[in-house]
Amino acid sequence: MRILAINPGSTSTKIAVYEDEKLIMERTIRHSVDELSKYPSVIDQYAFRKELVLTALKEQNNSLTFDAVIGRGGLVKPIPGGIYEVNDALKHDLLHAKRNHASNLGGLIAAELAGMIPGCRSFIADPVVVDELDEIARVTGLPFLPHLSIFHALNHKAIARRHAAEQGVKYEELNLIVCHLGGGISVAAHREGRVVDVNNALDGEGPFSPERAGTLPAGQLIKLCFSGEYTEEELQKLIAGRAGLTAHLGTTDIPLILKCIEEGDERIQLVLDAMIYNVAKAVGGAAAVLKGKVNAILLTGGIAYSEYVTSALRNYISFLAPIHVYPGEDELQALAENALAALKGDLEIKTYC
Repeated sequence: MRILAINPGSTSTKIAVYEDEKLIMERTIRHSVDELSKYPSVIDQYAFRKELVLTALKEQNNSLTFDAVIGRGGLVKPIPGGIYEVNDALKHDLLHAKRNHASNLGGLIAAELAGMIPGCRSFIADPVVVDELDEIARVTGLPFLPHLSIFHALNHKAIARRHAAEQGVKYEELNLIVCHLGGGISVAAHREGRVVDVNNALDGEGPFSPERAGTLPAGQLIKLCFSGEYTEEELQKLIAGRAGLTAHLGTTDIPLILKCIEEGDERIQLVLDAMIYNVAKAVGGAAAVLKGKVNAILLTGGIAYSEYVTSALRNYISFLAPIHVYPGEDELQALAENALAALKGDLEIKTYC
């Protein structure tokens, strides 16, 4: 099976060609600020990015002979996890998504390219809006402000399935806690194939991270909102983009931060240790959700490459369950794995409606 995976990001579009599980070609197409500034919104970049994908494939001598094209899922309405064929309803919601994000382009580009190839199918898989929460997890102290599920679903699910395969069991047979440690941090309780509780990582809820504020003191945040010092847009960027390690230390570079710690900078160490402490608390909360029946804790994302961070987390949470580390987040591989499993009949292809 030949599969094309497409992952649009804020300043790049990543593509990869697979033949079954084998990676044939991978390419990152960078987009300069000047190039993107011509477009009023992300969705207006659609034709521009699609043509760049076609050009990159031609340059690598890859003909348009694919069994499936799969794009990163966008910010559509909440849906259960899984793989979805791109249909008219999905295309409509990607075009009119409530949030302006590059991932909205993935399914649209996939559908158009697949439409150029006889017999080719187009998919998205496990978008960030995957919602499998238990009803009790939605309830907050204000009935009109329910808890939302927005997290690194694609990587969570891919790593959980990979771990299950390594153990010789199905994902649906395990209770797992998955921690994605990246620019944003999400900690989720996976109960027998469903993410029954997770922090809203897009808006910065939960542990603070390299770029996000985490859950903040509500009273102080309200006062800040009415202080007149910030516009609504500035506040949004303040809590999700300019917060966390960025706000405290002016950098998200973990190797640089660790070098400063090695040189004896106690303030920097306190901030990084506080981030790890908050992650550990979230893991403990997820363990409570699973009533202590946890088969494994999986650490993933770019920060999971750091021995300092993973060792510190082990010191807090190793009593809960065995810990397994899967550093990085290969979203293209995860997309391709989903498409292949769907084509082979190993994963149910769901209908978006």
